Amino acid sequence: MLKIELDLRDGRLWDITGMATELTWKTSRIGKAGTLEFSMIRGPSLAAQSQLPIAPGNVVRVSDDGVRLFYGYVFTLEEDEDRVVRVKAQDQLRYLLETDTYVRTNVTATQVVRDQALAIQARLGPIADTGHPIPKFSQDGQKRLDMIFKALDDTLLAKGRLFVFYDDAGLLTLRDVADMKAKVVIGENSLLTGYSSSRSIDSETYNRIKLVRDNKKSGGRDVYIEQDSAAIARWGQLQYYQKVDEGLNEERIKEMLKQLLQLKNREQRKFSLEALGHPTIRAGSVVQVSIPRLELNRNFLVEECTHNYAGRSHTMQLELYVIDGMVKEG
Repeated sequence: MLKIELDLRDGRLWDITGMATELTWKTSRIGKAGTLEFSMIRGPSLAAQSQLPIAPGNVVRVSDDGVRLFYGYVFTLEEDEDRVVRVKAQDQLRYLLETDTYVRTNVTATQVVRDQALAIQARLGPIADTGHPIPKFSQDGQKRLDMIFKALDDTLLAKGRLFVFYDDAGLLTLRDVADMKAKVVIGENSLLTGYSSSRSIDSETYNRIKLVRDNKKSGGRDVYIEQDSAAIARWGQLQYYQKVDEGLNEERIKEMLKQLLQLKNREQRKFSLEALGHPTIRAGSVVQVSIPRLELNRNFLVEECTHNYAGRSHTMQLELYVIDGMVKEG
């Protein structure tokens, strides 16, 4: 059963479950705070503000059958002539949207997460050890959240390991994607109500990788290239270009070339699902999808997840991406 609580941060706690109508909880894997939106109707007995003292900065906590879904802060309140109060709350990631400068050497993404969380006095949950020291990490005037995802991207390119950063109902958390497998299968006989799929090479697909490094001794640039000739013959040349730090040695650059080609030399496959809601699934989860008519039975990474509650109805929409080799199938 869904439960919504409002913490006024002055010692008072309201259970507003019965007052809320439709509720939407949305999470994104990269670059956005989790959001919670719901509406309440202010009846005649709630005409006075003191009888419904919700205000920006109040804390909203939501759970579903004991599963903690959301812990965040009211950022927006709207009320119309029909006395409908619309509330939008966001989780701790919202506070990581402030900008600052951060320069470190040989820093791991784990430490970047800890440093940015400390800067906003956020609460931390489990933080995985990414294990990869980034030789030079310089971020000037960037959002703290973007700094974190830049460090995670650098780790992915260097080691081929994908980590998921999110707010777990009030605790900033970093986990290896291999530990994010949901204990549920979505399929024709399990939760699924609708789907659509797409295949594309128009975005984030590259079959030729070109990395360049400034060379102070020669005054020029060293160029490194890795490509898949068969894919170029099939799709045409799709080149990815990046300038790398001059401190990287040749061996390290060649490793980056191989990792980039492995990650990007593929069709971008997306899958959108509509299903009955399951409270444990969020952006960053890995879900097994089984649809025999499509001869499909594999893992997908949840990029966007939207849960909708209306009365006793609970549904969800999932935007999924193929991930290969990072999570054990089955």
